[in-house]
Amino acid sequence: MAIITIFRGTHRGGKDLAESLAGELGYRLLCREELITTAAKEYGAPENLVESALQHRPGFLEGRGLKKLHYIHCVQAVMARAVQSDNVVYHGQAGHLLLKGIAHHLRLKVIADMEYRVEETLRGGTLTREEAIYRIEESDRLRADWMEWLHGVGTDDPVAYDLTINLEHISIPDACAIIAQTVERGFRTTPESQRAVDDLVIASQIRAKIGLDRNISDEKIEVEVQDGVVTINANVRSLGDADSVREAVWQTPGVKDVRSKIETRW
Repeated sequence: MAIITIFRGTHRGGKDLAESLAGELGYRLLCREELITTAAKEYGAPENLVESALQHRPGFLEGRGLKKLHYIHCVQAVMARAVQSDNVVYHGQAGHLLLKGIAHHLRLKVIADMEYRVEETLRGGTLTREEAIYRIEESDRLRADWMEWLHGVGTDDPVAYDLTINLEHISIPDACAIIAQTVERGFRTTPESQRAVDDLVIASQIRAKIGLDRNISDEKIEVEVQDGVVTINANVRSLGDADSVREAVWQTPGVKDVRSKIETRW
């Protein structure tokens, strides 16, 4: 089993590559839009706010952006469950960061020069060349700002990816062959990497549930999971909040034990 995430900017060919790769390998195909829709439905969150959280950094009046973080945790929970027991090819924003730390996860970036992207943007549309360039540059800027806010890395940071492919010079069939060979040689699931996925599923579900509970002040709540054992470090308003946090943890499937380090302000 393996996970392949493809970071794709506007009209770089990442979607076409993902579809071809999933068909070639027989993997499940997953995209950002599906994650957003599923997360909104499962957690009862407004889809437009979930989508915004996955695209835009917090504005001036949003402070640290806790509400956006809550919605991102919902998306992460859906994605973690999707890859828990299936081979997956994901294309879209930040999949390589939402699954950070999973050893059988190949992080791929697709690139192409501006001329290639402009031609793809103009194909079949009504935009002018200047409008196409503006749309591409604005999309790139928003993605870079979002990643810097959430993960402290830029979209061009080479450390964030295992493999970069330029589809201007490498055909999609050749790219599929390169990726398939890479996965076969170095990105197979191990018992340790599977446990890491299982722990991520638990942690992200807990964060999502706590974050969307309006009765809990979760500004200082940290969740760590190792082999199903959950450690909660928190500073909450009251004993009632502390009890609500523990209840949310115990109600999460897969939790074996809870070690809470919860302090109350009153």
